[in-house]
Amino acid sequence: MASRNQQQAPDSASNVSESLEISSNESSKARNVQSTHSKPKQKPPAEPPIQTITVFYAFLLVNSLAAAFAPVQDCDEVFNYWEPTHYLNRGSGLQTWEYSPEYMIRSWLYIVIHAILGKFGTIFSSRTTAEFYFIRLALGATCAACETRLYSAICKTFNPRVGIIFGIVMATSPGMFHASVAYLPSSFSMYTAMLGMAAFMDWRGGLKTAVGMMWFGIGAILGWPFSAALIVPLLAEDFALSLMTGDISEIVYRYLDGVVRSLLVLALQVAVDAFFYHKVTVVPWNIVSYNIFNGASRGPDIFGTEPWEFYIRNLCLNFNVWFFLALYVGPILGLQFFLRRPSTTKQSPIRSMVFVAPFYLWLAIFSAQAHKEERFMYPAYPFLALSAALALHMTLASIGSSDPARLMGKIPAKLKLYFVSLCVILALDISVARTIGIVTAYRAPLQIYAPLHQDQYAHTEANVCLGKDWYRFPSSYFLPNGMRAKFIKSAFDGLLPGQFTEAKTGFGFFPGTWLIPPGMNDQNIEDPGKHVDIEHCSFLVDSHFPKLLPSTREPNYINDKDTWEEMQCSPFLDSSQTNFIGRVLWIPDLEVIPIPYRRRWAITQDYDKLAEKQRSPNPKWFKLPAGEVKVHVMVK
Repeated sequence: MASRNQQQAPDSASNVSESLEISSNESSKARNVQSTHSKPKQKPPAEPPIQTITVFYAFLLVNSLAAAFAPVQDCDEVFNYWEPTHYLNRGSGLQTWEYSPEYMIRSWLYIVIHAILGKFGTIFSSRTTAEFYFIRLALGATCAACETRLYSAICKTFNPRVGIIFGIVMATSPGMFHASVAYLPSSFSMYTAMLGMAAFMDWRGGLKTAVGMMWFGIGAILGWPFSAALIVPLLAEDFALSLMTGDISEIVYRYLDGVVRSLLVLALQVAVDAFFYHKVTVVPWNIVSYNIFNGASRGPDIFGTEPWEFYIRNLCLNFNVWFFLALYVGPILGLQFFLRRPSTTKQSPIRSMVFVAPFYLWLAIFSAQAHKEERFMYPAYPFLALSAALALHMTLASIGSSDPARLMGKIPAKLKLYFVSLCVILALDISVARTIGIVTAYRAPLQIYAPLHQDQYAHTEANVCLGKDWYRFPSSYFLPNGMRAKFIKSAFDGLLPGQFTEAKTGFGFFPGTWLIPPGMNDQNIEDPGKHVDIEHCSFLVDSHFPKLLPSTREPNYINDKDTWEEMQCSPFLDSSQTNFIGRVLWIPDLEVIPIPYRRRWAITQDYDKLAEKQRSPNPKWFKLPAGEVKVHVMVK
C-alpha cells in the first residue's frame, strides 16, 4: 500500500501527454519533446517487479488449465471453426451456411492457420481429441504471450503496481478463462488488441503508430472486422498530438505505413479465400454487409435478441468486482483532471483515459445492439482489466495517504490494509468459485463421447445422432474418424449445419469449400434435408431433465430401454431447477448444504442400439439424488 502519492520524474512520453492537457500555444514544446523519441536521454526503464518470464509462465499455466477443462460455451465456435478445421485435416465435418460459396462470410485463412497447428498436434498422437486439445493449448500459449507483452508495457508506461493488478485480473477472471482458449475470431481480435494497445502505449524509441495499426488491422481482417472500433481513441490521441506539434507529414507517413501493412494481410486473405471458394471475395466486407446492410429478414437479429443490460449482467458474472472498478475509473480520472490533482502513475489523467476509453466505447456500442453474445465482449477484456487495475491503483494511492490533514490519513494503516485485502480476496474467491462452477456444471459434452473411442467402436462407420442437444455437440474431433454427426428432428426450427462434401476423385483439393451445398440460406429458415430418420442412427446423445415434459418432437429416448442401451452418462447442471447461487458459483455437493441451495443435475448419456448389444459394454447407471438430470450416450 502506498503511503503517499508518488510524483514520478517525467520522461519524454509523459511530457508529451502533459502537453495534451495544455493549450495549443505550447505545441512547440510538445514538438521538441517528440523529436527526442529517437534519441532518448533518460535511463532505461526499470524491469517490472515480477520478471516477464515468470508472468508468462503464470499466464500459460492458467490458460493450459482452461484448454484442458473449459467447456465449449458457444455452438458457433464448434460449427463455424472446429468443424471446418476438422474437414481440412480429417476430410469430414459439418458445414454452416456461412461457408457456402453463395455467402462467404467466413475466411478460410483463419481456419488454415489453426489447421496447420492441428497437424503439428498429430505428431504426438493420431487421436482426434489430441488434435483438439493441442490447438487449444496453442491458443492458450498465444494468449499468454500477448498478455505478457501488455503486462510489460503497462509496468513501464503506467506503474508496476498497475501491471501486477492487471495480471491478477487477467489470470483469475472467469471471462478470461474461457476467452483465452476459445477458437473464435473475437478471441483472436482480443490477442491482437493486446499487442496493438502495447504498441500505442509504449512511446520509448518513438511512436509506434504503424505497428499498432497493423495489429488492430490483423485482428479486424483475420478475426472480427468490428474490433477495429477499439483503435479509435488511440488514433485520436495520436492525431491530436500531431496537430499540436504541427508535424502533419509525419502522421501521414505513419498512417500510410499502418494501412499498407494491413492491406498486405488483406491481400493474403483474399488469395487464400479465392483458392478455397474458387471466387474472389473480401470476407471482412461480407461480414459487415450481412450484419449491417441486409434488412430485417437477415442480419444478426434473426438469431435472437437480448435486453440492453445483458452485458452488464454478463460482465458482473465474469469479472465481478473488477467490472465495477472498470466502470469507476472514468469518473476518478475526470475528477483528477478537473481538480488538478497530481497523477498517481507516470501518465496524466488525459493519457490514462485514452486507454480506458475503448472499453467504454465498446460497451456502449454493443449494448445498443439487439443481438448480443458473450463472445462479443472478448476483444474489450484487456481494456476492462487495465481500467480495473488503474482504478484500484488510484484508490490504493488515495487511501494509503498518511497525511493527518486528510480523512484517510486518520484511519489506522492496519484497518485500511484489512479492508483492501478483504475486497481483493473476495474478488479472487468469487472468480475461482465461478470458474470451478462452470467447469463442473457444463463439462459433460467433452466427456460423454469417450466410449466411442473404445476398440469395439473406434473403427466403426456409424452415425452419431443429436436431437435436442445438438447445440452442445463439442465437434467431430470427439468422434472416431469413421463416425459422422447427424441431426434428428427436435423442437428447434432454425437452420442446422449440413455436411461438407467428402467427394474426392475428379474434384481437386477440398471440394467441400467451393461446391455449393444444398438447402442453405441466410435467413435461418429450417431445411428438412438436414435431418435423418432415427432408424439410421447407430448411436444417440440425449439428456433428461425431470421437469421437462417429453413431446412428439423430443420424446424421452432414455426411457426407451427396448430400443436403446446406455453406454455412458455424465452430470450436467439443470439450471432451471438450481438456485441462482448454485448456477453462478461452485457449491460442493455435500449433505451439509441446505437442499434449496444444492445444484440440481442433468445427466448426458450416450446410447447404442440394442441390435448391436453384443458389441456394447455392460450398462453402468450412475445413482444420483432424485430430481437430477442425465445426459446419455446410447447404442441400439
